[in-house]
Amino acid sequence: MEFVRNKTLEKLKYDLVRDNLIKYEDLEIAEQVASVQNVNIGQVLISSGIITEEKLLKFLENKLHIPYVNLDDYSLDKKCLSYINFNNAQKYKVIPLFEIEGILTVAMSDPLDLFAIDKIVEDAKCEIEPVISSENAVLKKIEEYYSSNNTVGQIFIDENRPKYDWREVLNSENVSSSLSDEHIQKLIRAILKQAITEDIHELFFEHVQNGLSVTFRKDSQNILTGEIPGILTSAFIAKLKTLSNLDPSVSELPQLGKLSFKVDNTALIASISAFPTIHGERISIKIYKPPKKLQDIKGLDTKKINTIKASIQQPGIILVCGSGLSGKTHMIYSILSDIATENKNVMTIESITKYNLENVNQCELNEHIGFNLDKAMRFIEFQSPDILYFEGITTKEGLDYFTSLVFKNKTLITEFLAENIADLMKKLSLNEFSMFKSTLSCLIFIHNKESVEVFDKQALEKYFG
Repeated sequence: MEFVRNKTLEKLKYDLVRDNLIKYEDLEIAEQVASVQNVNIGQVLISSGIITEEKLLKFLENKLHIPYVNLDDYSLDKKCLSYINFNNAQKYKVIPLFEIEGILTVAMSDPLDLFAIDKIVEDAKCEIEPVISSENAVLKKIEEYYSSNNTVGQIFIDENRPKYDWREVLNSENVSSSLSDEHIQKLIRAILKQAITEDIHELFFEHVQNGLSVTFRKDSQNILTGEIPGILTSAFIAKLKTLSNLDPSVSELPQLGKLSFKVDNTALIASISAFPTIHGERISIKIYKPPKKLQDIKGLDTKKINTIKASIQQPGIILVCGSGLSGKTHMIYSILSDIATENKNVMTIESITKYNLENVNQCELNEHIGFNLDKAMRFIEFQSPDILYFEGITTKEGLDYFTSLVFKNKTLITEFLAENIADLMKKLSLNEFSMFKSTLSCLIFIHNKESVEVFDKQALEKYFG
């Protein structure tokens, strides 16, 4: 797959240098970073502070003689949404504004993308007149105006009804109605609702003889909750994938996506993993709740919080450990939220970003386009992070690289799977972890929701020598 391009900026990027808006050296670095992160060069120039979005948009307006529209307080004509479907709006970063006498005015971040314009003309079957708007503003409006048809929808929990069974929704319609898009979304909502009600953080779907089994995972045990009939299986998987921005036409390759939904007034995110098996795709969902403030986490008292905060202020590795689904990622997000300030460059390298954190530069890997951990390692230092969170490393080379950043005065946060302290000590006793152990400044071990241990460097030296 090609890297994300902005044809307008590709054509005019040297004019930015000639007009003394940016330096040539900055342009070269921005191009490298854009290629690695699979974003367009404009995003890099703005996020790096090389040029403000306002200046860049004004520059484009003057060069192209195409008007700029600020979408922040703009109300679109909803009737025009039918001209451009949701997938193309997202793909080409374009949204229709209004239509007058057969001419559809659309806001675009890349008005010189002639392929996109041709595709929109083909779909809309009318003449197109583009205006310039910021990419973020366009995407925000797409989310706002198309969301009603392309999200799970809001889930409401009835506290007076603690027991809930998703199969009630499954059986509430006849066969013809149950195949409708609306009913499939209701079914997805119902399964998620039962999972949330029962405090389930992981569930999965597997092909069985008569359809698709729905299994909840709790306390390392798999609990079968029911089966989706075979007649609904294809429609159910396709809708779940579409909502998670996965390709429903692909079933032979692994895919990783993200599903956003609301429970009451709380926004939740779930990672969606589709993996091919000889019986059909196995789909796993992991639900992540919003991070709490450190002082609101049970098992953390003031002394433990102070130990964590003191460790953040010095080079070293903060290691968060626990069993599967113990809340390691939730703890790390709480730490990141607490330490993120405009005075520190806090960055993450993640397979899936679970929540958007203020003042944290979050990076999401994408193996599908070749943006893997290896490339992230090669370029992350150009961003000069002060504090860096990276998910569990699976290779010794990766572990050694991130450990070496401690000697460059970086503070690192990562996680490790271990059933108990003895299990952790056994794993860290391997030779591969010798340098890693020597750079540990803090260990947070989550035994359960009520019990968290925190060890500072002095205590760690006592345990590990």
